[in-house]
Amino acid sequence: MKVVPILLFVLLAALQYRLWFGKNSIPEYVAMEKSVAEQAEQNTELLQRNNLLKADIKDLKVGLEAVEERARNELGLIKQGETFYRILPSEE
Repeated sequence: MKVVPILLFVLLAALQYRLWFGKNSIPEYVAMEKSVAEQAEQNTELLQRNNLLKADIKDLKVGLEAVEERARNELGLIKQGETFYRILPSEE
């Protein structure tokens, strides 16, 4: 009669050990859940960046204003007849 409770206790202890320390344990589950949340956040940021890039590509394909704006900002484009003024900050 004493063998059955002892056997049940040993079985319970083995299952608890596996639950807390074995493969696919609760700590592993929590860590994986955190990793999935971080990846979802990163995916959202990348999706926003991709949408901005798609909008830039569309602007570049459709209008020349976007090309001219980029040329002015990045390459220093000055049209014929325009005067370029450069304002330098004071040395103080």
